[in-house]
Amino acid sequence: MRFVIFTHSLVSDWNHGNAHFLRGVATELVSSGHCVRIFEPADGWSRQNLLREAGETSIEAFERAYPLIRSELYRESELDLDDTFADADVVIVHEWNSHSLVRRIGEHHRQDARYRLYFHDTHHRSVTDPRSMAAFSLSAYDGVLAYGNVIRDIYRRRGWAANAWTWHEAADTNVFRPLADSSGEKDGDLVWIGNWGDKERSAELTEFLIEPAKALRLRARVYGVRYPDDALRALDRAGIEYGGWLPNYRAPEVFSRHRVTVHIPRRPYARDLPGIPTIRPFEAMACGIPMVSAPWSDSEHLFRPGLDFLFANDGREMIRKLEKALSEPFVANALTENGLETIRARHTCRHRVDELMRITGLEERASAAGGIV
Repeated sequence: MRFVIFTHSLVSDWNHGNAHFLRGVATELVSSGHCVRIFEPADGWSRQNLLREAGETSIEAFERAYPLIRSELYRESELDLDDTFADADVVIVHEWNSHSLVRRIGEHHRQDARYRLYFHDTHHRSVTDPRSMAAFSLSAYDGVLAYGNVIRDIYRRRGWAANAWTWHEAADTNVFRPLADSSGEKDGDLVWIGNWGDKERSAELTEFLIEPAKALRLRARVYGVRYPDDALRALDRAGIEYGGWLPNYRAPEVFSRHRVTVHIPRRPYARDLPGIPTIRPFEAMACGIPMVSAPWSDSEHLFRPGLDFLFANDGREMIRKLEKALSEPFVANALTENGLETIRARHTCRHRVDELMRITGLEERASAAGGIV
């Protein structure tokens, strides 16, 4: 099969978590013998921020970490869709593309129905910015791939698209896996990898990360971008080391050097989008690190709370749960084993590629042809 994907960026994960899942799916597709072309805008804000902060060496490091996948830079005014889609079987357009490009691709598909066309939504804007999402022209699209039932149902209920399916994110287990710690010693107790960003979880980060680390006097470290000065001062007062931007493919080695992590969802997910944990918990559990999570509703039964990870309903409970995971080896080992079991059984990018093939109907075509078409 021939896949064409339009994304905000494949190369840059600078405040762009959507790149994580795409890299894993694209790698699995290529590994299975499919052809994948990925397009990202030459002037995308995530790519530009990455280059400003880390330089061209960051692109080279990405290419070494992901040898099977590459992106093609484009400028929308110069894009030839006839050429781009000439042999395509499936086209996926992510929702961080411009309204004009989404419309152009839809108009092309209206004239050329040989390929399947899907809009991919992995953000909370359907709730927090519905006017912008409603402005996307999706009438010619074959459907929407939404990363949670609640978003899928919004598209159906509001008539934004003819069809919509749930397509959860998952862990790229080619990259996110337990790494052996040859020294047997850990550099720190607690690590959190995530961006501050937009005041969507400032209070939650204080309650579930900064204050517990301070109260327990943990050797703690934080990685991410868009931390304002007051956030950096709060980390410093709590004795938490700030590590800045971390390439996502380096997260497994960082997890391997720490004893526990936390998950702190942004407020729009915890409040308005039940069932969507975002990709971070998938990746952390795939790396075999015990995890304690701030509140969110696992309404789609993705995990086994209490077995795969621990929930903390408030800051005081976060302190107790972290202390338990850090002081009781049996608890830490059980969380590690259970989390890995669930990820490997249900939530890898290989699973999501299989789901995609079923959604598109290409699984049946491949079976009829005796293998990969």
